[in-house]
Amino acid sequence: MIKKILFTLLCILTVNTFTGKETIRTTGENTILNPIGKRKINFGCSESDAEIYINGKLLGKGNLEVVVPSNSCVTVIVKKVGFLIEKIEFCNRKGMAKPPKSYYMQMVRDDAFDASVQTDIANVDIELKCSISKDKAWKLINQIILSNIDVIEMTDKETGYLRTAWSLKTFKQNTIRTRIIVKQTSDNPLVFKVKLISEESGRAMTSVKSDELYKEWDRILRSYSNVIPELQARIK
Repeated sequence: MIKKILFTLLCILTVNTFTGKETIRTTGENTILNPIGKRKINFGCSESDAEIYINGKLLGKGNLEVVVPSNSCVTVIVKKVGFLIEKIEFCNRKGMAKPPKSYYMQMVRDDAFDASVQTDIANVDIELKCSISKDKAWKLINQIILSNIDVIEMTDKETGYLRTAWSLKTFKQNTIRTRIIVKQTSDNPLVFKVKLISEESGRAMTSVKSDELYKEWDRILRSYSNVIPELQARIK
């Protein structure tokens, strides 16, 4: 009888509980947590030269093995020029879906990139030397600009200054704002300077008034790519 009682007490004091991949062993008053083992993911993406960042650090391109430590999460970010930035998080924690053995990411083209062209005439003053009268030049300048951006925010023919309102275009991961500024720099000879300002916010649906969120972009939307060449060709 005594042996049966002692055996029962021993069973009560030592309990093994298995939950998923985690083992909790309770012996008397001491509790030992054996953590979930680390997980490895064979990670690949559709672009072989895409940069893969793990928790903010560049660790490879195209494909690599992602290690998720026990009771942790890792954030994977994939980047390539001309494609949208992709982001995914893998967690190796109790109560959460366990990481897959492999993961393939299909990257998507960046719609803002495809709707634009790289140029060296964005955000710089381009000189327009005129051989025609100021009246004719000013009329042509207004016609060309209004055919591209239909709202002029400020204009003064006497000083030869014109500034359009911002024209806004939003994309999946970016917002682009564009405006044109023209200013007369000389009467004789008649010279104007035109600047096509192109800025990006790096996020979708950014208000045109949020100046602090925008920075210069070395690309311009295709819809404005002919503005400067047309001015150069017609204002001579």
